Amino acid sequence: MYRLQIKGLHKSYGGQIKALDNVSLDIPNGMFGLLGPNGAGKSSLMRTLATLQLPDSGEVLFDGKDIHQHAHALRKQLGYLPQDFGVYPKISAYALLDHFAILKGILHKGERREQVLALLQQTNLYNVRKQAVSTFSGGMRQRFGIAQALLGNPQLIIVDEPTAGLDPQERNRFHDLLSEIGEQVVILLSTHIVEDVHDLCPEMAVLAHGKVILRGKPAGLTSTLKGQVWRKTVSKEALPGYLSSLDVISTRRIAGRIHLHVLAATCPEAGFEPFTPDLEDVYFSALFGTQGSKKEGVLC
Repeated sequence: MYRLQIKGLHKSYGGQIKALDNVSLDIPNGMFGLLGPNGAGKSSLMRTLATLQLPDSGEVLFDGKDIHQHAHALRKQLGYLPQDFGVYPKISAYALLDHFAILKGILHKGERREQVLALLQQTNLYNVRKQAVSTFSGGMRQRFGIAQALLGNPQLIIVDEPTAGLDPQERNRFHDLLSEIGEQVVILLSTHIVEDVHDLCPEMAVLAHGKVILRGKPAGLTSTLKGQVWRKTVSKEALPGYLSSLDVISTRRIAGRIHLHVLAATCPEAGFEPFTPDLEDVYFSALFGTQGSKKEGVLC
């Protein structure tokens, strides 16, 4: 059983921008979801965990070893899919994946061919294996990135916004693939897509402004909001008043109407109805909620 331990990580850029601010997480075997908005520090954390940059302070242990003191050993066990990655022009998917396999240390030609073809099948790229990766669509290129991350049977897999650009069918296929391998290794899934974490991860954390602001099991975190989320359909003109007077955690425009979600211990105003919270409410309440209404509740 492997374990990833992140202890007190700090990282700043230019001495001014705090990308990571005392981040600590203990991540066991299996899927772990890291939710956060753009600019939260997720990519900085991923690059640090992939040994592409050093933290200013703190340490990261994988299987009990400091990854930055044993970076070469860590990279042999690592599969990494960054948010953006480049490819060589005019090189086919098969040839490029074969090249990456050599870099991963898979030197036996037969073993390499077997693994490359299997991954092309798993990521639904087998039929375009002779096509240059530079000509792939965004979704196809993302699937190729997933394939290269899985080369060499890594024990630690870090994926940064992996479902960006995937259509629903591709996204489901990717979910199935991660679920298959997630029981045996540590997989850190960094995303701003709540559904990915809900569907895949038994453990999660929310990162904002470089800090971990929430940690737990999705089901347990959702249950803590039971009876505290209220919904009302409001007009566009009335919305600013609600934003200034109530603890609004999200607004959703559905079929041209604005559905307001409010965090409150009791019904905040006539017309509101109780709403069974989901993981999206947990996420938004962590980011924007203040755990309670700004005024006394009323009987709805």
